[in-house]
Amino acid sequence: MTAAGALPLVQAWRWARRTWDRLAIYLPVILMGVLALGTYWLASNTPSLLGAPGAPLPPVHEPDYFMRGFSVKSFGPAGRLKSEVFGTEARHYPDTDTLEIDNPRMRSYDESGALTVATGRRAISNADGSEVQLIEDAVVRREPAPGSEAPPMEIRGEFLHVFVNTEQVRSHKPVVLVRGNDRFTADSLDYDHLDRIGELHGRVRGTLVPDPRR
Repeated sequence: MTAAGALPLVQAWRWARRTWDRLAIYLPVILMGVLALGTYWLASNTPSLLGAPGAPLPPVHEPDYFMRGFSVKSFGPAGRLKSEVFGTEARHYPDTDTLEIDNPRMRSYDESGALTVATGRRAISNADGSEVQLIEDAVVRREPAPGSEAPPMEIRGEFLHVFVNTEQVRSHKPVVLVRGNDRFTADSLDYDHLDRIGELHGRVRGTLVPDPRR
């Protein structure tokens, strides 16, 4: 090869070497860019595979706190005791915002001062205690108001749904209603104390005992 023919090769080699030297200077920057792109891709695709971080989990029916040997009281605007709840253990379920109570005993007073006592093996109460479901050996007993000659009334059953604010008791299961010496049985019950109306449904049987004072 002549000297004239070798000159272009030498020039090409020198150009390639200068180009490589320049690329070598920017190689770390290029690698960092490639790494950043890979990291971004992983970050954008991982949530779609594993679930977005911080996404709320579906609610489960598990208690989030317990109370044992407790007593909870509520008072009216004037500071008068309105209701009191006792129990051996209570469990709060956040998915339904309900309180499940073992061996409950609840006392409440109306505006006239009449006392109502409710007991059972187990109870389920809503958040503000305005609705209570008594389960197994359920009893709701209402004492007469102070100074009243009305007899006490008691409702028994395996399930009683008590509406505290409206003074109602309902049950879709057999019940026994006792008022003084009178006794009734039925397959279901809808009782409204404010209206003094009790509806007994199904097989209704009753025993009425005359008042000896009349």
